Amino acid sequence: MELADAATLGFDAARLTRIDAFLEAQYIETGRLKNAQLLVAREGQPVHHAHFGSLRDDDTPMREDALFRIASMTKPITSIAFMQLVEQCKVALDDPVARVIPEFANLGAYAGGGGALPFAPMQRGRPIRFVDLMTHMSGLTYGFQNRSSVDAAYRAAELDLSRGKFTADEYIAALAEIPLEFEPGTRWNYSVSTDVLGIAVERVSGMRLGDYFRNHIFEPLGMGDTAFRVAEGQADRLADAYGYRPGKAPRLVDRAAESRLLDDGKFDSGGGGLIGTAADYHRFCAMLLNKGELDGARIVAPKTLDLMAANHLPGGADLTQMSQSLFSEANNAGTGFGLGFAMVIDPAQTLMPASKGEFYWGGAYSTAFFVDPVEKITMVFMTQLYPSSTYPIRRQLKTLIYSALAESYA
Repeated sequence: MELADAATLGFDAARLTRIDAFLEAQYIETGRLKNAQLLVAREGQPVHHAHFGSLRDDDTPMREDALFRIASMTKPITSIAFMQLVEQCKVALDDPVARVIPEFANLGAYAGGGGALPFAPMQRGRPIRFVDLMTHMSGLTYGFQNRSSVDAAYRAAELDLSRGKFTADEYIAALAEIPLEFEPGTRWNYSVSTDVLGIAVERVSGMRLGDYFRNHIFEPLGMGDTAFRVAEGQADRLADAYGYRPGKAPRLVDRAAESRLLDDGKFDSGGGGLIGTAADYHRFCAMLLNKGELDGARIVAPKTLDLMAANHLPGGADLTQMSQSLFSEANNAGTGFGLGFAMVIDPAQTLMPASKGEFYWGGAYSTAFFVDPVEKITMVFMTQLYPSSTYPIRRQLKTLIYSALAESYA
C-alpha cells in the first residue's frame, strides 16, 4: 500500500513505529494473537500500515490482502444502508418496525416465566421503532449476554448462530416468539437489533442484503473484497480464527480452508456477517470521515451522517446510565450511542486520548475501527481472536496512535 508522508500529515514517524514494536512484543511473540493488521490514516491518506504474524495455523505468512471476519463491524455498514432508504423517504426513523416487519406487531416486554416454564403473556407497551433498532434500545438481546430467561431463549433458538440455520423470514418468526428484555426506548442493551435492521433493508429495497450492499455501498466505494462469503478463487486469503483460552495458546475455532464462509449462507447477518480487508474498511472509514462521500461517490448526505454520529441516548446520557449489557464493543464511561456507532461525548471520562465526537465500533474477533472528525484520523485494526474483550488492545492502540500525533487540529 502506498503511504503518505507521516510528518507532512502531522505524525511523528518514529513514534508510529513504536506501535509495531509493541504489537510484536506484547501480542505476536507471546502468542496472544496469531495475526494482526493495522492501518492508520489522516485526512483519508494512509500514514501507517503494518501486518504481523501468520495467516493460518500452518504458519502461512500474513498477507496485505488478507480477508478477516469483521463481525460487528458489519453493523455500521447496515446502518448506512438503512439511512440511504431513509434519505429516499421509503422509511422513517420513527416508524414502528411492524410497518415493515408485521411479525413484530404483538411483541412486548418480558413479564415472567422462561426456562422450564412458558413465558408469561408479554407486556404491551411502546412499539419498537427503527431508531430503537439503530440505538440498541429496542429491548432485543443476544444469547451470549447470558443473564436472563430471555437470553436463554435466544441461546435455545440459536439466534446468535443464524447464518446457516435460518432464512431471514424464519429468523424474524423465531424472534417474534420471545419477549423483549424491556419496553423499547427505556434502556440500552447490545443486541441482534442490527440483524433485524438488515432484514428491514431487504424488505424495503426488495434485495437480499449482500446484493444491496454490493450495489449501493461496496461498488461505489471500491470495496471489492467485502461480502458475506469468500469469493470464488479467493479462499487462500481468508485468515484462520481463534478463541481465547486462559493460560494456553489460542484455540483454532474456524479453520479457513474448511470454513462455512467459503459457501453461501441462508441468512445475511446485518449485525455481524461480513468478511473483508483492512484496505476495504479503510475506504468505508474515509467515506465516513469525508461526510458521506469518497472519490466522487456520494453514499449518504453530510447531514445524514451528522445525525448518525450524534448521541441519541435520552437526555444526553452515557452508557453507564443506560446500559444493562454485560458485553458491548464500547467502553461505557463518557460514551454515547448514535445511529449505528458509539461516540465519545466526554473524552476525560473515557480515560483515553480521544476527541469529542469521535465515533467507533468493533467486532467479536477483536477487530476495531474509529473515526476522529476533529483530528481527521481513522484507524482500522484486524485480527481474529474471540472474544474481543480478552485484551485491552483497542485502548492500547488508541493511546499509541494519539501519542504519535505531533500536530493537533483541535
